[in-house]
Order: sequence, then structure tokens, then C-alpha cells
Amino acid sequence: MSTRVALDTSALMMPVELDVRLFDELERLIGSAELVAPQPVIEELRRLSEKGGTEGTAASVGHDLATERCLVVDTEESYADDALVELAREGSVDYVVTNDRPLRDRVLEASIPVLALRGRNKLAITQP
Repeated sequence: MSTRVALDTSALMMPVELDVRLFDELERLIGSAELVAPQPVIEELRRLSEKGGTEGTAASVGHDLATERCLVVDTEESYADDALVELAREGSVDYVVTNDRPLRDRVLEASIPVLALRGRNKLAITQP
């Protein structure tokens, strides 16, 4: 079974907001992986993309990346962070990518490693 990596809203906005080569960084750290995005993350990106400005552009690009490169999965939870924690707790994913510190802490509590920004534009793995 391949490695499964869940992406949150902040991760999918990194390419525009922080000039991070997200997919290259994931490949560098963990090799080939199946990328998943919970449906609530897709909804959050869609809502943010309607705002316009830099955030709206980042969310629009993130939405396109998620729908083109990720398997969109349904969850019981309707809030994006809770959906990612649900996937971590049930063991559906091997990693979660986020820059959101409260979410990172909740995922680590669920014993799932987190990939987050370290330095200017590189990702690093934090083990639980």
C-alpha cells in the first residue's frame, strides 16, 4: 500500500503564498505518495478563492491543485481541521501537511507525523 499524505488548506496555498514547490518537497521527503484532501478542505479553498487578492489567488491555485493532484475524500467532519484529525486518528493517512500550529499539535497527538514549513521554502517532518 502506498504512503498516503493529507493536505490541509494552508499546505495547498503554500505554492502561491510562500513560493514553496509543494509536490517537489513531498517527493524529496517521502518519495511517491497518494495525496488526499478532505472535502471540507476543498470547500474552504473554494470559499477563500472568492475573496480575491493574494489570499484568493492562493486559494484558487490551491483548489485547482487539490482537485487535479489529490484524491478528494469524504469525512464525517465538516470543518477542515477536524476532518484532517479524523483521518489521522483512524489511521487513514501516514502524514498530514500543514502550517497551522494548532492543527499540527492535534495531528501529532493522534500519533501521525506532520510535514510543515521549515526555513523559507523547505518542508520538514515532525514526528509525534
